[in-house]
Amino acid sequence: MTDNTFGKLLNVTSFGESHGLGIGCIIDGVPPKLPLSERLIQPYLDRRRPGTSKFVTQRKEDDKVEILSGVFEGKTTGTPISLLIRNKDQRSKDYGEIANQFRPGHADYTYQMKYGHRDYRGGGRSSARETAIRVAAGAIADMFLKHALGNSYQVRGAVIQIGPHAINRENMKWSERHNNPFFCPDAAMAKQWESYLDGVRKAGSSAGAILEITADGIPVGLGQPVYGKLDSELAAAMMSINAVKGVEIGDGFDLSAIDGSLASDEMRAGKSLETPTFLSNHAGGILGGISSGQQIVVRIAIKPTSSILSSRKSINRDNKNVDVITKGRHDPCVGIRGVPVAEAMMSLVLADLLMRHKAQCGFGDL
Repeated sequence: MTDNTFGKLLNVTSFGESHGLGIGCIIDGVPPKLPLSERLIQPYLDRRRPGTSKFVTQRKEDDKVEILSGVFEGKTTGTPISLLIRNKDQRSKDYGEIANQFRPGHADYTYQMKYGHRDYRGGGRSSARETAIRVAAGAIADMFLKHALGNSYQVRGAVIQIGPHAINRENMKWSERHNNPFFCPDAAMAKQWESYLDGVRKAGSSAGAILEITADGIPVGLGQPVYGKLDSELAAAMMSINAVKGVEIGDGFDLSAIDGSLASDEMRAGKSLETPTFLSNHAGGILGGISSGQQIVVRIAIKPTSSILSSRKSINRDNKNVDVITKGRHDPCVGIRGVPVAEAMMSLVLADLLMRHKAQCGFGDL
């Protein structure tokens, strides 16, 4: 299997499966002398960790990260950083019945047809378990960006819709995300989601979600005009996350329904050419594939978890019709734990493009 590496100047190669001994990655391109330790990475992983509420999978993993190389005396050395998270709570017996069956909505069928052999335990390489190591790598990218860009920089994510129930933006408070298990910025909607997901979970089904990820303090200039556009890099990164089926930048699809006189982000002179005043941000902080200095806004649509307890029609490896019930411990809404994963992918893209910009254009303008 190829294409397990993401990024160019800052690149991450991940490895491991859901029910293997562990998952890990090699991160290459991290500059030297960046303060780094397992203690600094762990809080990022704790936000994604399973078993934290009844609304996520009850698999009990502490997700403790180990740094195997690339750090000496609490600082990065400029050499490849290797990270490892050991799997501890695999229950492979839950998947014995699907060894010769294809779960609808999963990668079982496509993996089998492509490779002729697959690890059916928890989905193997296609499992969302792999995203834990992305969060660890994203933590390092986030620390680098804070060091490079200062206090004005931050990446934040929230769940803004679960099933048909969307937040009221007039009630949106980013700080509220820390007060509920849904990363929800609307306190009233968080209570409604609790009742809704209780019903979904008890029915043996699942729900989809929409996430919104923003980045502030990003300077103008990141991204390339044609290939390597900031928005195309972000879209590719977000689409690589399990269960993501749609990505929009800024106002996205809504832009197709408004008049051209309203769609463009008009500008007025600021204190300098580098700091104009934008009168709107329909473009989500990206113009011509390059960051404009405004807030970057990305939303992703995550489908309902395919692993549900309800019987589903499928086929087996003998091309016979079967009914499949997926046993095991699964998220009734996988989008909830997708927030720190999407934040990590945003940070990795921005860190890589910041390095690429400085490599091409120098350091004088940033």
